[in-house]
Amino acid sequence: MHALPEQTRPLIRLRDYRAPAWRVETVELDFDLGIDATELSARLLLRRDPAQNAPLRLDGENLQLLSIALDGEALPATAYRMLDGTLEVDGARDGSVLETRVRLRPAANTALEGLYLSGSREAGFLLTQCEAEGFRHITFFPDRPDVQARYRVTLRADRDRFPVLLAGGNPDGCGELEGGRHWASFVDPHPKPSYLFALVAGRLDRIERDYITADGRPVQLKIWAEADVIDRCDYAMDALERSMRWDEKVYGRNYDLDVFHIVATHDFNMGAMENKGLNIFNAKYLLADPDSSTDDEYRHVEAVVAHEYFHNWSGNRVTCRDWFQLSLKEGLTVFREQSFSADMNSAPLKRIEDVSLLRRAQFPEDAGPLAHPVRPAQYSEINNFYTATVYEKGAELVRMLAGRLGEAGFRRGMDRYFARNDGRAATLEDFLTALGEANDIDLMPYLAWYGEAGTPRLKAQGHYDAARREYTLSLSQHAPGPANQPSRPPLPIPVKLALFSHDGEILPLRLNGESGDAPVERVVVLDQQQQQFVFSGIEQVPVPSLLRGFSAPMMLECSYTPAELALLLRHDIDGFNRWEAGQQLATRAWENLRDGADEHALQAWCDALAGLFDDATIDDALLADLLTPPGEIELAEGENAVDPQHIHELRQDLQRRLASRLGIDRLRSRYLALAAHTTIALDAASQARRRLKRRTLELLERLDPSTAATLAAAQYRDAPGMTDRLAALGVLLRSDVEAAQRALLDYRKRYAGNALALDKWFALQAQVAGDAALGRVMKLEQDAAFTLKNPNRVQSLLGGFVRGNPSGFHRRDGAGYRFLVERLRALDALNPQVAARLATAFNGWQRLEPVRRAAAKAAISDLAGQTALSRNLAEIIGNVLNH
Repeated sequence: MHALPEQTRPLIRLRDYRAPAWRVETVELDFDLGIDATELSARLLLRRDPAQNAPLRLDGENLQLLSIALDGEALPATAYRMLDGTLEVDGARDGSVLETRVRLRPAANTALEGLYLSGSREAGFLLTQCEAEGFRHITFFPDRPDVQARYRVTLRADRDRFPVLLAGGNPDGCGELEGGRHWASFVDPHPKPSYLFALVAGRLDRIERDYITADGRPVQLKIWAEADVIDRCDYAMDALERSMRWDEKVYGRNYDLDVFHIVATHDFNMGAMENKGLNIFNAKYLLADPDSSTDDEYRHVEAVVAHEYFHNWSGNRVTCRDWFQLSLKEGLTVFREQSFSADMNSAPLKRIEDVSLLRRAQFPEDAGPLAHPVRPAQYSEINNFYTATVYEKGAELVRMLAGRLGEAGFRRGMDRYFARNDGRAATLEDFLTALGEANDIDLMPYLAWYGEAGTPRLKAQGHYDAARREYTLSLSQHAPGPANQPSRPPLPIPVKLALFSHDGEILPLRLNGESGDAPVERVVVLDQQQQQFVFSGIEQVPVPSLLRGFSAPMMLECSYTPAELALLLRHDIDGFNRWEAGQQLATRAWENLRDGADEHALQAWCDALAGLFDDATIDDALLADLLTPPGEIELAEGENAVDPQHIHELRQDLQRRLASRLGIDRLRSRYLALAAHTTIALDAASQARRRLKRRTLELLERLDPSTAATLAAAQYRDAPGMTDRLAALGVLLRSDVEAAQRALLDYRKRYAGNALALDKWFALQAQVAGDAALGRVMKLEQDAAFTLKNPNRVQSLLGGFVRGNPSGFHRRDGAGYRFLVERLRALDALNPQVAARLATAFNGWQRLEPVRRAAAKAAISDLAGQTALSRNLAEIIGNVLNH
């Protein structure tokens, strides 16, 4: 075993939680803002827990302490001490007032945590990012989510350099100062944790709209951005208003301040941040226009705007007691966001999108050395736990609870949860208790889901008794990990199901002993290790459709025949399960090619899709998804010795077989019919046509690269918007090198001043498969627009390569691994959070085939031997290497 670097040794454990010995009732912050140096005076009204006899300890990092006073008296150096990121002060009592003044260095802050500069010194602006532990980089404070205080903030700055001054809460005055300076004050009437503090100062333009909440409160909605992109914020404003109306209608939640600000920045480690009254957004999730944004990006803008707004209640008014409860706010809010997006768009397509992301990002995380429960038992660096497990799997657990309670029951439970915990820092136990009590159901058994790492398996087997006209469904659950591990109590698993006849008719579902009308779909709860469910009145051997809507985040094992999967693909009325049957059948078809075995599954998959290709009753976007087999990451999950290049080649062959079954003429004809309706409209039908047009062109490329390249070149030239333009460019990159180079040069020139469009240009090239990808990425690093200091640019090029290009990154010679290690060293010195996230690309290296596995281990070990790694990166590398 490799000894972990010293930076990873301190562990914070859930079992060690103690309520804070000192709380802060009110906070007064007074900023004198500057780019190179900002000075901050803080005044804290302290409250002591009489049950604890602990000295006053405040968190603080990278702060220059200028002065300190307690109850109006300056403290001598002997009355306080700073050690290991804490300030310990003698003599404090309940009701004491602590005053400090510190100096910050925003321009030197490349970690983008705390107060920092976004953009250039001449034109950029100051902003903050405090979640999870950034506030300790701003002032000395008990920087933990269960310390909630009321904030009064005053900002002072040069008016010409910082004409816009914003902070969380309601505005509480502004005015002029001598020397061309001005001030603005803000008061937040709601207690909040320090991670929700925010300020913004600089030259920004805005759009605004008046809004009246359902309970009659007038609110000013304002979106701020730099002048050259403010015209791309209108869609986000519309999305914000839709989100507010939806939350009022579905959850009864109204906004509670007089103003709601959103600010866009190109320099942000996260997607967006829900600071109370002052949301700060990575520009990629706020700016949108047809020329530079794809249909997917429009949906992402809508979803992220909604997500951050919904946090106003699920995260802000009710926050988490400690960071172990992170999914209480994030998993719940992702579920709320997903439900909103499903209502605004297509529910089946949204479910497919969400489960695809879960399998692409979270399932591999659960299967590798970085696996952890939704509520981890311990951590060293909390920033490393903003993961797919906490967010996406956490949302699936909330979805299970919502499905168990039904729409009305879940609403009753959420009403009780918000009412009981408003203004509090809550736990998962508080959440389950409120939901359960509101419905007279004990939901505490579901807590076990939050404490288990890995993806459990659901095994299903059916038996039909013709004489009794009964169908018995046997279900069993199996914990993740080795079969010989200690057993654990069974989880409660809601299994939504339906039965189909062999002519595709959905059958009534009557459990033995029931009378009256029988539903055609129902939920059974598997809460034992194995159970049987007997359905009566079944006239023939049925085909089960299980985990409909993905009712539980599990791997389903059921011995379907290819013909049965093809039947569900053709006839299931649940759009998600129709797609799911196609994914399972496509995986079987891929296995046919891998094993050189009979091709029954391959033929069944191709024949079923050929029969659906011209079916006018199928939504174009759903058909595009049905025509898309599982990705290389999902296919690799079923392999014991992963060879990414071989997986890529087999998947390409699989698509070629499908394209051949459909035929050049049908593909070309369908493409041209779709292209005849080219538009930039954002309605569902137009987006669906663009989606299917892209997929038909990609399949045509597999069969006839020359024809596909000709069509793609014309599509790129005539594209009215980014969706069509980017789809065409992707096909050209794989089919016609010369035409692709011309298009790339045109794109680079066209979008030279558009940072988000250039991110797509970098990412698309980084994701072109094969060994040549590494050389291409290294060449792109020399482009004048590339920088390691911008998280979006790093994720587009380096992230696109190491996470979005398995065959390119996992070169057999290990060059991709050595490249990543070198870039991680450089990134870690600039921005540890970005470095740590990029390092997760090494997750799962143990499952690579032997040659690649040895090369990956050597590269990881080399990095782990460094003594100067940040705590963020050291924890990831230590876990990857030693688990």
